[in-house]
Amino acid sequence: MNRLIPPLIFGLAGIAVLVSLAIWQFQRLHWKNTILADIDARILAEAVAVPAQPDPVRDRYLPVVVSGRLGAPFLRVLASRKKIGAGYRLISPLQLADRIILVDRGFIKLADAVPAVTDQPVTFTGNLHWPDEVDGYTPEPDYNKNIWFARDVPAMAAALSTEPILVVARTSSIASSQLSPMPVDSKGIANNHLQYALTWISLAVIWLCMTFFYIIRTKPKTES
Repeated sequence: MNRLIPPLIFGLAGIAVLVSLAIWQFQRLHWKNTILADIDARILAEAVAVPAQPDPVRDRYLPVVVSGRLGAPFLRVLASRKKIGAGYRLISPLQLADRIILVDRGFIKLADAVPAVTDQPVTFTGNLHWPDEVDGYTPEPDYNKNIWFARDVPAMAAALSTEPILVVARTSSIASSQLSPMPVDSKGIANNHLQYALTWISLAVIWLCMTFFYIIRTKPKTES
């Protein structure tokens, strides 16, 4: 009987560690869901004017409304949409009363022509955003074909001679059959804590079964 004590202790300790990891992931899941709910509420709040000096941390996702005239130059950022496929985000300069900013007008398919720019004032509602899309593996823009591979706000602002402020449009006062908004939302924020928790629970069950069968197999048989 004494020789069963070490594997039993080892088995119970392993189960306790795995269950504690599962509990921690459930706690993380609650934390992440709270953050996502706060982001969603912030995204859909009442739109305001663009601050004089927006802060990338304080004003991320801030709902804004802007009116001005679109500039003729534009940038195409490679993107994709479910059930549609590859295309581009269309980034244009927007001349406001006293400043020029960037506006992400939405998504066009690869084969679609860029809609002509109107000389009439345009109003967009959307959200301030500083996308974190650039890393060490992001290719340099193809300037000859006007194709960018990430929304690099400072670089796009330099290319279009605007302030490094990006409004991602949710609605626009001009309609286009080729161009559809790709507004800011929380769907792209990773939230895998439930899967992690279920993985730890599954490992705990497997560990329990292995411990049980090991003890059964090593248990001394009584003589008949």
